[in-house]
Amino acid sequence: MQIITETHELARLTEVLASDRFVTVDTEFIRDTTYWPKLCLIQIAGADQEAIIDPLADGIDLAPFYELMANEAVIKVFHAARQDLEIFFHDVGQLPTPMFDTQVAAMVCGFGDQVGYETLVRKVLDQGLDKSSRFTDWSRRPLSNKQLNYAIGDVTHLRPIYEYLEKRIKGDDRHHWMEEEIAILAAPTTYQLEPKDAWKRLKIRSNNKQHVAILMQVAAWREREAQKRNVPRNRVVKDDALMEIAAHAPKGPDDINNLRGLPNGFGRSSAGKSLLEAVKLGVDTDPSTVPKVKRNQPTANGIGPLVELFKVLLKANSEKHQVAPRMIATVADLERIASDDEADVAALKGWRREIFGEEALSLKNGDIGLAIRKKKVVVLPLKD
Repeated sequence: MQIITETHELARLTEVLASDRFVTVDTEFIRDTTYWPKLCLIQIAGADQEAIIDPLADGIDLAPFYELMANEAVIKVFHAARQDLEIFFHDVGQLPTPMFDTQVAAMVCGFGDQVGYETLVRKVLDQGLDKSSRFTDWSRRPLSNKQLNYAIGDVTHLRPIYEYLEKRIKGDDRHHWMEEEIAILAAPTTYQLEPKDAWKRLKIRSNNKQHVAILMQVAAWREREAQKRNVPRNRVVKDDALMEIAAHAPKGPDDINNLRGLPNGFGRSSAGKSLLEAVKLGVDTDPSTVPKVKRNQPTANGIGPLVELFKVLLKANSEKHQVAPRMIATVADLERIASDDEADVAALKGWRREIFGEEALSLKNGDIGLAIRKKKVVVLPLKD
């Protein structure tokens, strides 16, 4: 195992790895006190090489690493890639290509929902992992040999796991399933944190147009402040305080200072001034342009039994095709299909429609039924 702390060492390593068919990659990071994740370690392994790259080493330039990530001749293999990819996208504005996610592949192959790395190591390789270093502060130096060995294990075991899952997917002819899922991971929009959309993460209790309009503006303000200062959102203003601001629509510094959840004197700070500007933008918003808040609607009368039948069909088809049920559809998806034949849900698109969606619609419309044959659920065509 190499420990890479200098740019020329990294360049030599990536030159060697560029000749491999695939490399396995993982990262360690912290974000407890920051908005953007702080990259602390990169683990990487090829056919005969494994190394830990220290992004915190003085003077190191990660350009050779990112060049390898962009090399289309080398497959980049991750497990549960989304957070790793968010870091890369924020750092250099690009995503690795091509890539493979073993967590996605494991769900496609029927290992269950959100399969953990430790579970895959145990089930595929029949080995255990020492997880005692799981809660390491990866920003501290020096790291112990125990911590480094723990970190490198996240990519060395990934090599045989990838080869096993790749073979399974090829044998089951599920490449197009994986391609649909990887396309989501590879889309820049997955990682673009737009302040204008920040309000969508809040639990909004009112459909009052002005309340929602102000909340949209102050949530965007908070997001910009958090990004600019590189601190967690709640370090700027907590969610409950945003709700208070939207409810009271403060007009001046004193109004802000009288609200709960904001520090004394906040209203007269530069942040308080920009917050008041955001509130005014919300107040001045044309109500007709304010979107209606989507709430979790109660199940429509009469569709409860149909949703239960969908669950049986989903379970049967997930076992038949050896793929995790949640990978195909959620309960919310089933409820929407029960209410609308053209619901905009993943279960009615692509490979999910092939193995479940079409039969769900046929079941709903009375073209097929479910029966038990030899203790198994089977689908039967129904005659008029």
